[in-house]
Amino acid sequence: MLKMLLDAGGGIVVTNDGNSILRELDLAHPAAKSMIELSRTQDEEVGDGTTSVIVLAGEMLHVAEAFIDKNFHPTVICRAYNKALEDAIAVLDKIAAPVDVNDRVAMLGLVKSCIGTKFTGQFGDLIADLALDATTTVGVDLGQGLREVDIKKYIKVEKVPGGQLEDSKVLKGVMINKDVVAPGKMRRKIINPRIILLDCPLEYKKGENQTNAELVREEDWGILLKMEEEYIENLCMQILKFKPDLVITEKGLSDLACHYFSKAGVSAIRRLRKTDNNRIAKACGAVVVNRPDELQESDVGTRAGIFEVKKIGDEFFAFIDECTDPKACTVLLRGASKDLLNEVERNLQDAMSVARNMIKNPKLVPGGGATELTVSATLKQKSSSVEGIEKWPYEAAAIAFEAIPRTLAQNCGVNVIRTMTALQGKHANGENAWIGIDGNTGAIADMKERKIWDAYNVKAQTFKTAIEAACMLLRIDDIVSGIKKKQAPGAGQAPSKPTIEQEGDADNEQMIPE
Repeated sequence: MLKMLLDAGGGIVVTNDGNSILRELDLAHPAAKSMIELSRTQDEEVGDGTTSVIVLAGEMLHVAEAFIDKNFHPTVICRAYNKALEDAIAVLDKIAAPVDVNDRVAMLGLVKSCIGTKFTGQFGDLIADLALDATTTVGVDLGQGLREVDIKKYIKVEKVPGGQLEDSKVLKGVMINKDVVAPGKMRRKIINPRIILLDCPLEYKKGENQTNAELVREEDWGILLKMEEEYIENLCMQILKFKPDLVITEKGLSDLACHYFSKAGVSAIRRLRKTDNNRIAKACGAVVVNRPDELQESDVGTRAGIFEVKKIGDEFFAFIDECTDPKACTVLLRGASKDLLNEVERNLQDAMSVARNMIKNPKLVPGGGATELTVSATLKQKSSSVEGIEKWPYEAAAIAFEAIPRTLAQNCGVNVIRTMTALQGKHANGENAWIGIDGNTGAIADMKERKIWDAYNVKAQTFKTAIEAACMLLRIDDIVSGIKKKQAPGAGQAPSKPTIEQEGDADNEQMIPE
């Protein structure tokens, strides 16, 4: 189910992404605040399973309450929980199945099952396709079979309201919300452009503070101006001798420089964001240069297929597209309204994170609550061999894992108790590790057949974060507030009429102020 939130700015957020909801909450309770941190960590670390973390941690604390009441020491409970965590990860390792990253169909199924519960699940393969294309584009081989995918830096999501969601696509290059400096004079479409990226202003350096120059002769003024002009001309000539078609700078570009460029038939774009500049560099193979006199031929980007400026809606966008082997890309999202686009972007982020996790660690575990049930069943079996007082919390941790499939069953609208009993029966002796709940129908099904998967490191991270957080909160025995309580208005003033003390009041604390 989706939630609709009114945020502080009066805007509307429609989402079912755990992290987006919790981010908007304004809480005073310190323990609750630390729980919210969990979903944020999970979002940054693996990008998915933000809700599961909170559910699991909450359940772990819930089952611990009974032991605290019976005067179990929190450290004992934590010890049992940590033991349970180790065994849970061992079970994950046992049931994890390897996946081939280059098998597109399997990867699509995986990403689809991750966003199946989300709003964009109804658009089928669209978001999964976008996410896979984007992440495979920016993946960099680190050697030893490792791949690094930096979603934050090199994948830009541009949301342009209008059009249909089906028009969304991943560009083989970068798109920026800028037009060329002099639209009439400069070319707006260049095939196979040579691109130079700069990080310096192409204008005359002004003094830092007010500088006074005393001119004695009239001609000196002319010489001063000429020096400025020559300086800029010199800069431009250093750039133009590499015969670029497109010059992009992060800083300013003076009218004079603009004139020299348009005379040479070079298009220029100024005041670009640093992050965008880095993306263009990755996409077309250029190097961002800090000083024009240090330019080399190897710094010129030649891998782009086409540069053109298009008008979408009522804004101009510059496309650097059809790059060969780009290492950065832009995902162009189209859609009816801003809220819809924001939700699609959040889903896309989750989908891309899942694709990234798969590329980094290509192992699968069953989805639909099957993993948690297997872990729970195995832990229950093992609890009989745990010695001493730790046996009970260990068993309770096993039961806590069932919170996830139970919540799933509730969301499907089926009879929770019957479904859970049937599932526990199937999993009782640690067999049938792939039996879980189909999130759409609520039927008990084999996850292998239904292609409902989860990434291994999302699950592992969820378990670790939830149990460690529960242990941390259990170890807290007191909260000391470092904030002064605000006095209620009117409490601080002296009473307006003198109070006369009856003999019945003599035992009360209120003494007449002296």
